[in-house]
Amino acid sequence: MDEQARVAAFLADHDLHAPPEHRVLDLTSEVGELAKNVNETTDYGATAGADVDRDELGDALFCLLALADELDYDAGDALDEALEKYEDRLHQSGTAGSGE
Repeated sequence: MDEQARVAAFLADHDLHAPPEHRVLDLTSEVGELAKNVNETTDYGATAGADVDRDELGDALFCLLALADELDYDAGDALDEALEKYEDRLHQSGTAGSGE
């Protein structure tokens, strides 16, 4: 995944490597920002039309790809595995959810 290589190069160029547990905390924080966008733009779910700031989505994506880099996982491979899992679930149960 080219995006993961870009993030990895950025981390290396700026000496920004961090342990995976710190990356998970960063990711959680950024996903929280996305939730805040949704809460604020829907009056906490009272109205339709949720909006998410693109830069916040980018921050969350950066954190996720940085986590994949720190774990030495290929994000593209992980995505392929997830899509295959969802495809299997849809075929078996008619839903992509885990049902748990």
